[in-house]
Amino acid sequence: MNRELKSIITNGTIIAVLSLLIFFASTFWRMNSQFNRGEEALHRGDFAAAVAGFESAIHMYIPFHPTVEDSAKRLWQIGEANEKLGDINRALIAYRSLRSSFYADSWLVTPGQQWIDRCDKKIAALIPLQREK
Repeated sequence: MNRELKSIITNGTIIAVLSLLIFFASTFWRMNSQFNRGEEALHRGDFAAAVAGFESAIHMYIPFHPTVEDSAKRLWQIGEANEKLGDINRALIAYRSLRSSFYADSWLVTPGQQWIDRCDKKIAALIPLQREK
């Protein structure tokens, strides 16, 4: 292999690795930023912004990153809190948001399958209650 070809391969590899690191760092930062926005909105009592923040954090999916699980827990808590308050519509919004966030992250596998299954059960139980009102 000549020297010029080695240089091209080396530079190409360095550029590819740096690009992946920048992409990962950007995704990591955006995920944490969205989670923090969700937390702030939750503390303000802003339902729509809280759901949107946590949902967006899950959309920035990085396998095994704890913020994904924390966001899922928050959406679940929002759903349960609204369910206890009798606000079936908001509870359904939270559960559906949680479920659809993981479906949106599907590629070769669907992450969060346990959350999807839990949400399916909740949604199935709540839909008849929604129609009664």
